[in-house]
Amino acid sequence: MEYQYVSYRAEDHLAYVTINRPKALNALNNVVIGELLDCFQHINADPAIGCVILTGSERSFVAGADIGTMRDLEVLDGRDFTMYGQQLMDYIEGIRQPVIAAVNGFALGGGCELAMACDIRIASEKAKFGQPEVNLGIIPGFGGTQRLPRLVGKGMAKYLIMTGEHISAQEALRIGLVQRVVPPEQLMEEAKRVAKLILSKAPVAIRMAKCAVNTAEDTDMRSGIAYEAEAYTTCFQAGDRVEGMTAFLEKRPAAFQGK
Repeated sequence: MEYQYVSYRAEDHLAYVTINRPKALNALNNVVIGELLDCFQHINADPAIGCVILTGSERSFVAGADIGTMRDLEVLDGRDFTMYGQQLMDYIEGIRQPVIAAVNGFALGGGCELAMACDIRIASEKAKFGQPEVNLGIIPGFGGTQRLPRLVGKGMAKYLIMTGEHISAQEALRIGLVQRVVPPEQLMEEAKRVAKLILSKAPVAIRMAKCAVNTAEDTDMRSGIAYEAEAYTTCFQAGDRVEGMTAFLEKRPAAFQGK
């Protein structure tokens, strides 16, 4: 797949997606959003891919949406833009593969929202996070008002959104926005380590776990538990379940086949 601002490669069942618009600190415009959406659609349709690492080139993950593009939009065009961004975030959140955000620098506005759409966030010590949209007279529009409180709680989400403050990677770790913080030179290796660990598990179980946890955000406990039972049953029907349990009893590594 060839794109203007997105690079893609796959190796050993692991896909690497890099946003490469460094002159704009990888800011999201319609072209970048469209390329990312197309790339993730191809990944979702590829049974050989079991996990994805998403990162940005040079010193930024994504510094936000492209303000130069947004400033001159008419009202309905602005609505279309936010809905296009929401479509991308929803799609990444919902694909069958786990997606790891390797946040190497600025993750502000739409960049923070993009990271939140991923399943796991690993940050460089130099990373900065924030939802500074109120400084521009708008609010987060790519799902930030919904995903942020689910990750860090309503009070902290309101604080970050209403003040527009940037926070460090360590503060993001403290409040639960990211799961790991590592030195910059170790970021991709740590993301790869986590991805390889996930890839060593039963693929059907990983897929069902992602679906079940995502469902928990949008339903009550009783309905969520019912969904979990169905997802568990799906795992029980898979051959990998027999292999995993047999390997455990035989004290050997499991050889999962993804079925």
